[in-house]
Amino acid sequence: MEPHDRAGTLRGGRDGTHFALELPSDLRLIDGAIGYLASRLRDYGYEGSRLTLNFRVGVSEALANAMIYGNGRDPAKKVRVEVDLRYDHVTVIVHDQGSGFAPAAIPDPTLPENIEAPGGRGIFLIRELMDEVDFAGCGNCVRLVLYRHEPLSRAS
Repeated sequence: MEPHDRAGTLRGGRDGTHFALELPSDLRLIDGAIGYLASRLRDYGYEGSRLTLNFRVGVSEALANAMIYGNGRDPAKKVRVEVDLRYDHVTVIVHDQGSGFAPAAIPDPTLPENIEAPGGRGIFLIRELMDEVDFAGCGNCVRLVLYRHEPLSRAS
């Protein structure tokens, strides 16, 4: 796991940072990568369940999906993780070397007919835990956004 940093400046003079990681498709590396990313977010003052639940689980699921389904667990294939860390939000882009998929074709795992069916739960969790989720290209790239504070529209 090799981080590559590029510092930036935020509106209002607050510093932001952009960096990337490249990981081989080895599920054992996810925990360490998430630990590293969470420590970087803590340095920016992120804390609480937005960090320990939403970020950790959402990004872990995206990495696992990229490694398992995107790259077929092939350790020769890489998963690239780009992070744009700002005071008010973090954007994580996960890109695998697979052929992609159609996210809209994944069945809703909460429907009664899908409760026992395998698959779809990781994407469901990502969509529930992150504030914005967009799939790009052929489906082998996902952009996750988490705001420091939960947006009012999602508050219950």
